Amino acid sequence: MNIPKTSFPRVVIVGGGFAGIMLAKNLKNQELQVVLIDKNNYHTFQPLLYQVATGGLEPDSIAFPIRKVIKDIPNFYFRLAEVSEIDTNKRKIITNIGKLKYDYLVIATGSKTNYFGNTKIEKFSMAMKSVPQSLNLRSLILENFEDALLTSNLEERNALMNFVIVGGGPTGVELAGALAEMKKGILPKDYPDLDIRQMQINIVQGGNRLLNTMSEIASEKAEDFLIHLGVNIYKNVHVVDYDGYKVDTNTDLNFEAATVIWAAGVKGATVNGLQNECIIERAERIKVDEFNKVKGYKNVFAIGDVACMSTNQYPKGHPMMAQPAIQQGKHLAYNMIAEITNKPLKPFIYKDKGAMATIGRNKAVVDLKKIRFQGVFAWFVWMFVHLFSLIGFRNRAVVFLNWVYNYIRFDRETRLIIRPFKKKP
Repeated sequence: MNIPKTSFPRVVIVGGGFAGIMLAKNLKNQELQVVLIDKNNYHTFQPLLYQVATGGLEPDSIAFPIRKVIKDIPNFYFRLAEVSEIDTNKRKIITNIGKLKYDYLVIATGSKTNYFGNTKIEKFSMAMKSVPQSLNLRSLILENFEDALLTSNLEERNALMNFVIVGGGPTGVELAGALAEMKKGILPKDYPDLDIRQMQINIVQGGNRLLNTMSEIASEKAEDFLIHLGVNIYKNVHVVDYDGYKVDTNTDLNFEAATVIWAAGVKGATVNGLQNECIIERAERIKVDEFNKVKGYKNVFAIGDVACMSTNQYPKGHPMMAQPAIQQGKHLAYNMIAEITNKPLKPFIYKDKGAMATIGRNKAVVDLKKIRFQGVFAWFVWMFVHLFSLIGFRNRAVVFLNWVYNYIRFDRETRLIIRPFKKKP
C-alpha cells in the first residue's frame, strides 16, 4: 500500500462513513499514524439519497471527497481499497491492493440492505444505500415512464407506473413523499400523453404503524400526510416474493409492479476474520463493549452501524442512524488517545438528539427529547438540520439553492437518465 513506516502507533480505520470520518478528524495532531481505507473515494450523506433517486439533487451535492476531509491532518493517509479479510493474529488487514499491519484497527464499515435471505427479492428489487444505487433507481423510474409511452397493453402500462416501497421507516416514507410530489407536479408536464393519475405509490409495512421508531403522533401525522398525497399504505403486510413483475405478500394482497424498492431493513457490513462469537447472526453486527472494543480483542474496535453495543436502554444496540455513528466516532477518538497514554477509558453513553422525517413539501415530523411537532415548522427544522450536516460549504450551497429553486418552481431539474439501467433478467 506504500504506507511509510513509523515509530508512532498505526491506527487503521476501515470505512469512510459518519463514524470513520468523525474518528479520523478527532485524531488530528496526535502522535499516531492514521490510515483510512474505503472502497469509494468519497463520503456519502445517506439521508438525502432518496432525493438523488427522485431527481431533486445531483449525486455530487451529497458526496464529498475523503481526501479533502483529511487534507489538513498530518501523518494521515487514505487508500482506495476494499478489505476482504482481517488477520487478527498477525495484526494485518488484507485488501484488493495489498496487506497492511496495524496496531489498532477500527471497523466502521456501516450497513447494507438486509433481504432476510430472499434471493429473488434481492435480484429483482431496488435498494438505495449508495450513490450508484440511487442513480440506478432514478434511471429505472424514468425509463419505466418512457416504456409506458410505448406500450398499448394497459396492464403492462399500469405495472410500469406502479411503485411498491417495502418498509415504512424514514427511507420508505421520505421516498414515497418525493414520488407523490413528482406525480402531482412534475410528471404530468413531462408526460402529457400519459394518464399520470394511473400511477400508484404503495407502502407495504410489516408493522402496525409507519415510523415505528418515532412517537405515535409522528407516525399518525406522517400517515395522514401520505394519504393526503395519494399514497396507498398497507400495514401488517409482509412481501414474501417478487419476480420482477408480480409482488406476492403473506395476505391476499398482490401487486403488479415494475419497480419495487426495498427499504425494509439493514444489516451490518461485517468483514471476514473475526470470531463467529463476535457476530450477531441475523443483524450481522459486531458485538462491542461499552468502550466500542470488539469482544474478545484488545486492539480491535467497531463503531457506527456495524457495531452492536447492548445496554439496558438499547438491548439490541443503538439505532443504525447517523447520530450514534458520529458520537461513537468522536468518543472512540478520546478513548484511543486515553489508552495510548495509559489513562482510564470512559464508557460510551448515547445522547439521543431525536428523530425526524420529511414527507414532502411543507410536511415533516420531528421528535426531539422534550418536544414533538409536525407540519411546516418541522419541515424547516428538517431542512436546517440536514443542510448543516452536509460536509463542505459548496455542498451546502448547492443543496440550498436546489431546494429553493425546487420550492419556487415546483420542479426537479435533475430527472436525467445519465446511464441507462436494466434489471437483471
